[in-house]
Amino acid sequence: MLTDSRRLPIETPEPAERVYFDDPAAAVARLVELYERASHFLLDHFLATLKGGRPAARYRAFYPELRMTVPIHSKTDSRLSFGHVALPGTYSTSITRPDLFRGYLTEQIGLLMRNHGVPVAIGESGTPMPVHFAVATQSDLNVPQEGVLDYSLRDVFDVPDLNTMNDDIVNGTAGPNPDGSHPLSPFTAQRVDYSLARLAHYTATLPEHFQNFVMFTNYQFYVDEFELFARRALADPHSGYTEFVAPGNQVLERPEDIIATGAKMPQMPAYHLKRADGDGITLVNIGVGPSNAKTATDHIAVLRPHAWLMVGHCAGLRNSQSLGDFVLAHAYLREDHVLDDDLPVWVPIPALAEVQVALQEAVAEVTQLEGYELKRIMRTGTVATIDNRNWELRDQSGPVQRLSQSRAIALDMESATIAANGFRFRVPYGTLLCVSDKPLHGELKLPGMATDFYRTQVANHLLIGIRAMEKLRETPLERIHSRKLRSFNETAFL
Repeated sequence: MLTDSRRLPIETPEPAERVYFDDPAAAVARLVELYERASHFLLDHFLATLKGGRPAARYRAFYPELRMTVPIHSKTDSRLSFGHVALPGTYSTSITRPDLFRGYLTEQIGLLMRNHGVPVAIGESGTPMPVHFAVATQSDLNVPQEGVLDYSLRDVFDVPDLNTMNDDIVNGTAGPNPDGSHPLSPFTAQRVDYSLARLAHYTATLPEHFQNFVMFTNYQFYVDEFELFARRALADPHSGYTEFVAPGNQVLERPEDIIATGAKMPQMPAYHLKRADGDGITLVNIGVGPSNAKTATDHIAVLRPHAWLMVGHCAGLRNSQSLGDFVLAHAYLREDHVLDDDLPVWVPIPALAEVQVALQEAVAEVTQLEGYELKRIMRTGTVATIDNRNWELRDQSGPVQRLSQSRAIALDMESATIAANGFRFRVPYGTLLCVSDKPLHGELKLPGMATDFYRTQVANHLLIGIRAMEKLRETPLERIHSRKLRSFNETAFL
């Protein structure tokens, strides 16, 4: 038994011996065992302190850890952007919720073993597990706010620590771990736990429901169309989709099931059309603005999706465009400002060929237009993203000149943020927008301006996004996750 600076005895579970594994499934099973032991230890003592008054001890448990040592330079498949390390050394990461990430962890550990021919070690990390995250999976429990109890919670349990909950690894500013090992994963356990808790709060659905392919929208109409599509998919036994989950974790298994209308919707409601393998589609209505776009992608990134797309409305900037035309972004003008400190504006955000092809093919399939005829309803070019919704009310000489010099063809408030965060988090990204107004040419967003063509195109837009995701799902994983998204010294984990 140890003692901290306040002379309270520290109680911990019995130390766990570090064990080596050459089977990825067995390694993940050990991670699950250690995680459950630690979280149950904290949960049990937390419940006891709520009932028994001021505790006489401090309770601490640690996240499990995955560690690997590569003794020599290894010749790996240079086509892969993940699943290997560049240099000899010791690499480690703390792990949370291995039950939720079982498939991901098994896959990533298996690649490491195959590419380097070395075992992995599973033990305890040096990172304490905050009690907030240990009890987060208990839906009927809430951690009391400071001042509610007659003692300070942080005197009895560990609380979230910003020093281990940042984005230094993905931002490329992290050095070695405190013990000298190098990061093995893009996120630490506390950073993942923080986002899992935020996702449940912002979207009103559990992280378990999120699928590997994610679409973002800024318009409720797309949610309505997504629900209609989901019901048709559930009615088709050959669709491969098994459930539709709405906010409040409402699970629909049959097309006639009813979604209860809640009194209050979350800030960014999420809807999940699920497959048994997790390769279904999630749609998140992030609303308007780059702040929401950054918030949503900051947290969804820890789930390591295979791709995310923005499918929403935009302002068309060319007089040749019509309401309802599509815009396929191949470049971004970033004036959203929310990511400037994490990803400087001088960093180019490249278009990803696999995503671009999937989107263009999906447009052709849904609209029945091909080749040169596609230009009648779709333009490919630069999308500008700004943080001022009423930019039209400013002096137009400056903004219009910049937009013209950039060759921008559309303007919105979310797309560049989502693409930039995809680049930052190594999540393949893309953008297909629908022109809803043309402010530079006298067509503002006013009631009654939508034509039949526009209404039809908006309905098709959601179907195009879904079809593009299905095409990406059919693409081998190693081709989706492009080497263009990887820096000089990358973590081995995807």
